[in-house]
Amino acid sequence: MRAQLKKQIQQAKGEIPADLVLKNCSVIDVLTKEIRTADIAICGDTIAGVGDYSGVQELDVKGSYVAPGFIEGHIHIESSMLCPSQFAETVVKHGTTTVVCDPHEIANVAGTGGIDYFIQDSADAPISIYCMAPSCVPATHLENAGATIGEEAVEQLLERPEVVGLAEMMNFPGVLMQDGGVLSKLNVSLKKEVPIDGHAPGLSGKELQAYVGAGIRSDHECITAEEATEKVRSGMYVFMREGSTAKNLHDLLPAVTEANASRFLLVTDDCHPEELLQQGHLDRILRKAIHLGLNPITAIQMVTINASTYFGFDNLGVIAPGFIADLVVFDDLKTIQVEHVVTKGKVYTPKDITAPAQNALVHKRFSPVFDSVHIKHDTLSFAMKANAQNAWCITLNQDSLITDMKTVSVKIKNGMAVADTERDILKVAVVERHRNTGNIGQGFVQGIGIKAGALASTVGHDSHNILVVGADDDDMCIAVETIAKQKGGLAVVHNGKVIASLTLNVAGLMSELGVEEVAAQFNSVLVGAKKLGSTLDDPFMVMSFLALPVIPHLKITDMGLVNVDSFCHIPLWQE
Repeated sequence: MRAQLKKQIQQAKGEIPADLVLKNCSVIDVLTKEIRTADIAICGDTIAGVGDYSGVQELDVKGSYVAPGFIEGHIHIESSMLCPSQFAETVVKHGTTTVVCDPHEIANVAGTGGIDYFIQDSADAPISIYCMAPSCVPATHLENAGATIGEEAVEQLLERPEVVGLAEMMNFPGVLMQDGGVLSKLNVSLKKEVPIDGHAPGLSGKELQAYVGAGIRSDHECITAEEATEKVRSGMYVFMREGSTAKNLHDLLPAVTEANASRFLLVTDDCHPEELLQQGHLDRILRKAIHLGLNPITAIQMVTINASTYFGFDNLGVIAPGFIADLVVFDDLKTIQVEHVVTKGKVYTPKDITAPAQNALVHKRFSPVFDSVHIKHDTLSFAMKANAQNAWCITLNQDSLITDMKTVSVKIKNGMAVADTERDILKVAVVERHRNTGNIGQGFVQGIGIKAGALASTVGHDSHNILVVGADDDDMCIAVETIAKQKGGLAVVHNGKVIASLTLNVAGLMSELGVEEVAAQFNSVLVGAKKLGSTLDDPFMVMSFLALPVIPHLKITDMGLVNVDSFCHIPLWQE
C-alpha cells in the first residue's frame, strides 16, 4: 500500500511516467461546472493528476469530452432479465461504471441467498456493483413471498462491504403507523449511518415530514414537479426515474433549478433488455434530459457527483487526484455516444467487453435460485363463479404504475364470470409459486388489450408469484404450466398452443444468456402479445406491477385484491 502511494505521488509530480495517460481531454469538471483541456494521469486504478502528463501507455482522445464514470443510483437489475455479470457487460458499454442496485426482487424469491448470488456473480464484472439491503422482504403482509429478511439479516448484510445502505422503504404506511419491524430496520440502518432509500408515491404534508424524519433520504416515485419540489425542500434527494415503464423525467425537470440541482439523480429503476441494447442506459437518459433543455454538465452531475455524494462514495464521481479512475470518453455533449470507458484504470472500447461464462458450480452452490417455481398442478384452474353482477376491476393508466379502482358489470355465462374482450375486461390471477400453497388470487383488469389467449410471467413485483392475464381459462392454465416447466419466465398462449416464450431460470427473474439473445427472445413474446391484440409497448412490464400492493390504488396478490389506499384486502364482488 505504501509503495503504491509513493508511486502515485511520484507520477502526480511528474517524476516518473504515469501508468496510463488520457491525452488532450476536454475534462468535464463536475465540481466547478467547467470544461478545460488537460491530460488525465492514472496510477493503477486511481487518478494521479490532471494537467500536463506523459505515460507508459497513452491514449490520445483528440479533444473528446471526458466525464466521470456514470453512477446508477437505483435499479433492480432483475428487471433487465440479465444476471449481474451480463448486465454489467451491457451497461459498461454505455459509460456506466458503478451501479447501486436494490436486489429485493431476487431476495423476495431466495432471501439472503439471492443476494449472495448477486455478489458472487458480479465479483469479476468490469464495473462496481453495490447492493442495498432489502427493507421489504416480504414487501407487505398482503401476499406470500419466498423469503423473509428481518432486522437481524439487515444488520448482517450491512456488515458486508458490497452492501452500502437500506433499500427503498416501500412500506411507507408501516413507517407512518410505527410498525415495530419497520422501525427496527430503520434503527439498525441509522446506527450504521448508511443511506436509507425511500418509496413514497404522493406522500406530502405532515405524513411526508414524518417519513423523512425517520431517516429516509431519497425518493424515486415522484410524478409531478410540485411533489419533487416538496420532497427536496423536506431534505430528500429526488431520483428522477426514466425506466422502461415509469417515465417521469419530462414531468419532473421543471422542478430542477440552479439552486437545487445537486439534490437530483437520474436513475432507471427498471430497464428491460431491448431498451438497454437499442437505446442505452444512463447515456439514454442524459440524451433525453439534455434534449428537454437541461444543461449538459448539470445532467452529468446527476449521474456522477450527486450520486457519489448521496451514497458516501468519497472516491467516485469526480475527475481529480485520488479518485478512482472511472471515466467516460465521448465526442459530443448532446449525443453522448461512448468511445472509450475507463474502469478502475483499465481502458475499454465497447466491443472489448465480454461477460464471464457461467459454470455448474454456481448452479450447485445457489440451487434454490435456480429451482424456484413450485405450484400445485392438479388444482390449477381459473374458472370463476359469478357471485354478483358487479365487481372491482383494476384499470391501467398510460405510462404510470398507479392503477385506478373501477366497478364493472361482469360478463357471465352459465353462472361463471368470463373475460369480456369487447370492453377489454380480462381475467387476471396471481398463482403462489414459492411454497406450493395452491393460493390463487383472482380478479379483472382493463387496459391490457388482448383479444384472445393468455400472457403469463414469473415476474410479478415484489413477491414474484406467477401473474397471468387472459381471455380464455384453458389458455391461462397452459401459460402457467409452461413457465413452471421452464423454471421461470414469460409465455404467450393462443388456442392451446405456446406461440412465444422466454426462459428466466435464475429465480424466475433473469437469464444467463447475453443481452442480444435475451432481447431477441423477449421481443418474440412482445410480438406474440401484439398478435393477441395488445396495444401496449410492453404488457409484461405493466403486468408485473399489477401485483405490487404499495403503489395506489388497486392491486392483486395471491391472497386477493388489495385496496392500497386502505392497505387491506377487499372482496372482488360487490353485492
